[in-house]
Amino acid sequence: MSSTAEAAAEHREEEEAPAGEDEDTGAQVAPIVKLEEVAVSTGEEDEDPILDLKAKLYRFDKDGNQWKERGAGTVKFLKHKVTGKVRLLMRQSKTLKICANHLILPAMTVQEHAGNEKSCVWHARDFADGELKHEFFCIRFASIENCKKFMETFQEVAESQNQEENSDASAAAGLLENLSVEGKTDAEKKDEEKSDNKTAEKESSSGKESKTDSEKKDEEPASSA
Repeated sequence: MSSTAEAAAEHREEEEAPAGEDEDTGAQVAPIVKLEEVAVSTGEEDEDPILDLKAKLYRFDKDGNQWKERGAGTVKFLKHKVTGKVRLLMRQSKTLKICANHLILPAMTVQEHAGNEKSCVWHARDFADGELKHEFFCIRFASIENCKKFMETFQEVAESQNQEENSDASAAAGLLENLSVEGKTDAEKKDEEKSDNKTAEKESSSGKESKTDSEKKDEEPASSA
């Protein structure tokens, strides 16, 4: 019994004894796998953000006749540095999954959601799911100010896109007009060349006729002699 008790006491003392500090052996362990830094493209590198707000997005489900949540995150208006086109892009906060992705077109309008000053609605042909779909969106903000800011920016962008389309159309019309004028000038040049050729041919033929008459006159005295 005494030996058993002594063994148990020694065991307890070993468990209660403080653990020794880890010794620094100076050894260096090389990583098994070397990870290289990879550049991740967001697709927004060629665009400048116009507006960036936190919000929650919904889409109207026609089959169920109800609003369904698309996600909560950041909604942006992004303007392309080259083309000047502006699109609306929204991603979920945690997963960064795209909730909405469509261009702002001149014919598009946004209006306040009935009965809620923090929400607004609009129609769009959206590409968030990888294919164009006609969607009816509703977005809700934390404050009335943010909702108004979103609506004002939306309308300003739509109007600016309309002006750009008009300027593009005017430029295209001017180009077509120049082409038609140049084409007309070329046609006139060809007509002038044809008329000059005909005039030269007439002068040449008249010269031949006059030469023939003079030759006949020269021959007549000789024959009479």
